[in-house]
Amino acid sequence: MDWSLSKLIRIETGATGISTNDLTALLRLYNVKDSRRVRALVAQAKEARKHTWWSKYRSFLPPTYFHYIEFETSASTIRSFQTGVIPGLLQTQEYATIVTERNRFDPDPKTVRNLVQVRMERQELLFDRSSGPLLFFIFDEAVIHRLVGEKNLRLAQLTKLIEMATKPGVTIEIPPFSAGIHRGLIEDFSILEFEGDDSDVLYFEGARMTSFTRDETEEITLYRELFEEMRTLSLGPEGTRDFLIDVVDKIR
Repeated sequence: MDWSLSKLIRIETGATGISTNDLTALLRLYNVKDSRRVRALVAQAKEARKHTWWSKYRSFLPPTYFHYIEFETSASTIRSFQTGVIPGLLQTQEYATIVTERNRFDPDPKTVRNLVQVRMERQELLFDRSSGPLLFFIFDEAVIHRLVGEKNLRLAQLTKLIEMATKPGVTIEIPPFSAGIHRGLIEDFSILEFEGDDSDVLYFEGARMTSFTRDETEEITLYRELFEEMRTLSLGPEGTRDFLIDVVDKIR
């Protein structure tokens, strides 16, 4: 079938559906020959593909975003680096709404609401399950200073960051201005890794387009090294939390 192991894991864990052609091939491999059983399983597969939680947003989201959600729900580790805004999985609903409105060329209210709702549901899915992935977030200190300028958003968003920093499996780190000009200022990216698989995914998201890199081991390795370099420049998890607490104390 020329599948990566990550695809099989996503199917087995229910993170993504399976086409009827792929299912039929698997059933032959599993020696399932009873015609009634095959028809029943094919019918279930068709139904399952219609009813992922994100299906209702299909008309508002680009196909690459759906692929990203499928990867995200089955990843064992997610590394996210941001230079301009707080990572989506750490955003409050109010912050996410403002960021989405200001970073779209056509901020249709209904589209913005749906995009924000998808982000909130992604958070709930990842943070409220015991088997969630390890999450590593790095974002520039400038992100916090921009946030401080948003008086109606800053306290709730900063409080959420501090709370998230104490969650098991979540690491938040901020490279300070004192780190100077570094390679991480070039672009935002996320790396999704899968248990027992080397088919990692490198994801880029911008205001106008999103893109994936898969099975490009050399390129993904370079970005993983960049991520770790940013960690060495950061305040560290404890230093970052202390920094956020200090910011909150100053604005109260």
